[in-house]
Amino acid sequence: MARKFFGTDGIRGRTNAWPMTAELAMKVGMAAGAHFQRGTHRHRVVIGKDTRLSGYMVENALVAGFTSVGMDVVQFGPIPTPAVAMLAQSMRADLGVMISASHNPYYDNGIKLFGPDGYKLSDEDELKIEGLLESDIPLAASQDIGRARRVEDARGRYIHAVKSSFPDHLRLDGLKIVIDCANGAAYQVAPAALWELGAEIVAIGITPNGLNINDGCGSTAPLSCQETVVASGADIGIALDGDADRLIVVDEKGQIIDGDQIMALIGASWAKAGTLRGGGLVATVMSNLGLERFLNGQGIDLVRTKVGDRYVLEQMREGGYNVGGEQSGHMILSDHATTGDGTIAALQVLAAVVESGKPASEVLHQFDPVPQLLKNVRYASGKPLESPSVQKVIAEAEQELNGCGRLVIRPSGTEPVIRVMAEGDREDQVKAVVERICTAVAEAAA
Repeated sequence: MARKFFGTDGIRGRTNAWPMTAELAMKVGMAAGAHFQRGTHRHRVVIGKDTRLSGYMVENALVAGFTSVGMDVVQFGPIPTPAVAMLAQSMRADLGVMISASHNPYYDNGIKLFGPDGYKLSDEDELKIEGLLESDIPLAASQDIGRARRVEDARGRYIHAVKSSFPDHLRLDGLKIVIDCANGAAYQVAPAALWELGAEIVAIGITPNGLNINDGCGSTAPLSCQETVVASGADIGIALDGDADRLIVVDEKGQIIDGDQIMALIGASWAKAGTLRGGGLVATVMSNLGLERFLNGQGIDLVRTKVGDRYVLEQMREGGYNVGGEQSGHMILSDHATTGDGTIAALQVLAAVVESGKPASEVLHQFDPVPQLLKNVRYASGKPLESPSVQKVIAEAEQELNGCGRLVIRPSGTEPVIRVMAEGDREDQVKAVVERICTAVAEAAA
C-alpha cells in the first residue's frame, strides 16, 4: 500500500490546506486511537506542540478525535518533540503525539506520532493508520468517551531528564552561553536546563507569538546566534529549531559548527571513554567525506543511510549503535533519548568543552571538510534519472571521483526535484562534475 498522508516524518503541510486541516487532524486522532486500543485497560495518549498559531486548532481537533474513540488525552502545551517521546514512555501512554512542522515556517504544521516505547511509529503502523483514515471508524459508547486534561509539570519533568544526561562531575559554571530557541517549543526548557547547570545564559528566540517560529532565528537561520555570541563575548552558542530536535553550534568566534563536526566530537569522545557502542556511528549519505575519513582514522566506522532521521534511528537500533545524526543537526544519542534531541546533544558538546578547558573553536573543529556541492534540478514530469544519457554522465562522474570523492544523486521525496551532490579533494573537479550532471538531467527533463 503506497503512502498517501505520512511522509518521512509524520504528516506535514500548510495549515488549512489539505492534508493539514482540522478535519484530517480529527480523523488522525480517531484512526490512531482506534489502532492503538489494545487490551481492556483505560487507554491514554499524550500530546505536545510547538508555538505555531495553528497548534491550537490542530490540538483541539486531535483531542476530539481521540476522545471520540474512547482514549483519554493528556495535554502538555508547548514542549520539545523529544519531551513528548520521553513522556509517552514514562507515563505509560499508548501513544504520543507532537504537533509541529519542525524547522518550517509558522504557516506549516505537522503531526508526529510515537509509540508506547517512545520511538516513532513503524512503517507498518503508519500504513495501518492510513488505511483507517479512509474508512468508517467505530465511535465509543456514550459512557466510554475519553477525558482530556492538562499536565502543568511536563516541562519540569523534561528538564530533569535532560540534566541527568550531563556528567555528574561537571558543571557549567563560568561558561557564558547564547541559547537561541527559534521562538519555538524549547523557549522555556532549554534556557532553564542550562541555567540550572550553572551557566550564564544569554537567551534569544524566546518570545513566541504564534507567527515568529523559525523566523530569522534558530538552527536554520543562525546569523542572530552568531552575532549575539560575538557581541556578548560568549564562550559558545546553541541554536535549536522549532521543535528542538536538532541543533547547530556556534563557537566563540561566531563560526558555525554543523552536525558532522558534532558527531565527530561525540563519537570520538565516547569512543575514548569506552561508551561508544557498535564500533561506529550512523549518518546519512549527505554527511561529509571528511567525517568518514576522520572517524576511520580513529578506528570508528561510519554507516550511512538514506536522508531522514528515522532511517538513521532504524539503522542504530538494528546495528546496536548509540550515536547517530545528520549534517543538518539532528543528533540521536540513544543512551539518553529515543529520538533526536537538540538540548541533550548540546549538553554533550558542552561537557566536552568544559572537560577540555579549551576554547570551543579548538574543541569543535575535529576535521577539515572536503569541498562539497549540492544543487537541485527541478523537472515537470517523467523520470529523468532513467534516461540513458543521464546514466552515462553519472557513470563517468563516478569513475572520475573513484578514490578521491563521492557522488550522491537522489530524487526529492516531497517535490519534483533531483538533488545532485558531489564532494572530493578538488573543489574545481567537484563543481565540474555537478554542473555536468545537472545539465544532463535538465536536458533529459526538457
